[in-house]
Amino acid sequence: MNKILVPTDFSEQAENALKVAAMIAKKHGAEIYLLHMMEIPMQQTDQGSAESDIPETLFFMKLAQKRFENLMAQEYLEGITVHETVKADITFNEIKDSCKEFNIDLIVMGSHGANGIMEMFVGSNAEKVVRTSEVPVLVIKNEHESFSVSDFVFASDFKNDNKETYKQAVKFAESFGSKIHLLLVITSSNFMTSYEAKSRIDDFISGQTFQNYTITIHNDVSVEQGILNVSKDIDADLIGISTHGRQGIAHFFNGSISEDLVNHAKRPVITFKI
Repeated sequence: MNKILVPTDFSEQAENALKVAAMIAKKHGAEIYLLHMMEIPMQQTDQGSAESDIPETLFFMKLAQKRFENLMAQEYLEGITVHETVKADITFNEIKDSCKEFNIDLIVMGSHGANGIMEMFVGSNAEKVVRTSEVPVLVIKNEHESFSVSDFVFASDFKNDNKETYKQAVKFAESFGSKIHLLLVITSSNFMTSYEAKSRIDDFISGQTFQNYTITIHNDVSVEQGILNVSKDIDADLIGISTHGRQGIAHFFNGSISEDLVNHAKRPVITFKI
């Protein structure tokens, strides 16, 4: 893990994520790429001249630079190489493009979460990044005095298309010395016997050399609720899950457990793209 991208809007939640990114960077000798996606109000003149926006653009650029300077002065960033980047765009493709441009290994970002009507129509920024990112996304909800991962819940349906994401999860767990709790949640709509569930997990991990794991088969009213309940029971430090990155109408009808967890879980969530 050499390069960590931290999108920021200079909010409290974004700084919580930056603090965690700093702890990870110090542990692994990584660099941080601090990205601010700046929304510049576009006020058209009668002639529609772009020149009229230049003073306002410069103002927002200078304001962003001042905020960067204040962040860079924070003690928790001492000894870390931090690259500052401002993008004059709020589309989430900017994050995806930045990952390719800087060869990013991990995105760490804060989230306000979303509930009810706001979730239906807006969702959270973190949820949008999870949906589009090709690299793992670690979502931080709260401030952490220290960030360690002793117990890592990896929830899956343990089908073959998740095997590559599990390898990524193992790599992350090994870097933190974590125990992985392999979790399969059974609901009334995806019922299988405990024997079938255990056999599926055994087949899934066959040939893997990672041995620091447990297996949990849990029944609940929904997969999301099962993950939250098991994570609470073992006081997990982190929840890991795969995401298909559905978009548009398919996302609306099928939903995404990973994105729901990003919005609702109180503990950190890391997602891996299938």
